[in-house]
Amino acid sequence: MALPLTNSLDSLPLDNLPLESKFHQFPSPAKLNLFLHVVGRRSDGYHELQTLFQFLDYGDTLEIKVTDSGEINLLTPIAGVAAEDNLIVKAAKMLQQAAKAQGQSHVPGAEININKVLPMGGGLGGGSSNAATVLLALNVLWQLNLSTEKLAVLGLALGADVPVFIHGFAAYAEGVGEKLTPRNPEEYWYLVSKPDCSISTVSVFTSDDLPRNTDRQLAQSADIDACHNDCQIMVIKHYPEVAKLLSWLLEYAPSQMTGTGACIFSRFDSKAEACDIQAQLPEGIESFVAKGINQSPLIPAIAALSRS
Repeated sequence: MALPLTNSLDSLPLDNLPLESKFHQFPSPAKLNLFLHVVGRRSDGYHELQTLFQFLDYGDTLEIKVTDSGEINLLTPIAGVAAEDNLIVKAAKMLQQAAKAQGQSHVPGAEININKVLPMGGGLGGGSSNAATVLLALNVLWQLNLSTEKLAVLGLALGADVPVFIHGFAAYAEGVGEKLTPRNPEEYWYLVSKPDCSISTVSVFTSDDLPRNTDRQLAQSADIDACHNDCQIMVIKHYPEVAKLLSWLLEYAPSQMTGTGACIFSRFDSKAEACDIQAQLPEGIESFVAKGINQSPLIPAIAALSRS
């Protein structure tokens, strides 16, 4: 049975939460695209997609403390990424502007730490997940009471993957990834492997080698095993590291690239099977083993904060 496209956060009693001057910890999980079809291209240059999102019980961790300064300070900057370009900072500042637009005269600030374990340029949605975590957490900590739908609209301006992290349910997605239909795919164990390369999403979607006319699927009848990742077709032509690792993994399990890559996920029925193949990976391959989950761990974390 399909889950409703909402979560319990909209009904939580947020009005009496204290603005405690301590750090609160929040998960920022990875996602997989169990398939990714490019079904067309819009007049504005964006691509029409069909994909199936599922979360992993693995990801970054954010620590957030409310301040009265009104400033947003990322205490653990990411090498090579300016603070003003980081989606964590962008999300917090966007939320401040949304609160001011609603008439709130003073919006608090925040200090934020991140323990970054998800690789950049891997197709796991790390930046989008970070942005969603900030939006949901600060909405509670700043006592803004914005609805999940409003937060998802804000998040879409930061990235097409942000809304699914905001809603927190595995979902079939259309449009640029923002039109969501809840789904309950099988929660397998996955070995997620990353070759020694990073892939720019822009380079994938501007490539002449990207298929753009895959037949549309119906949300209720899409057969995951009969689907594929169109971006993978382009990537393996231009990134031999991905092609080589994918060929190796396919000897052991159903394997496919997630998102625009470079990470590849291999499906197993048990953690032990996944760990066994992980131990045999070629030298120099970054990897982790995680369980596919249909609810983001961020949702109960936010609910627990509201009850504290």
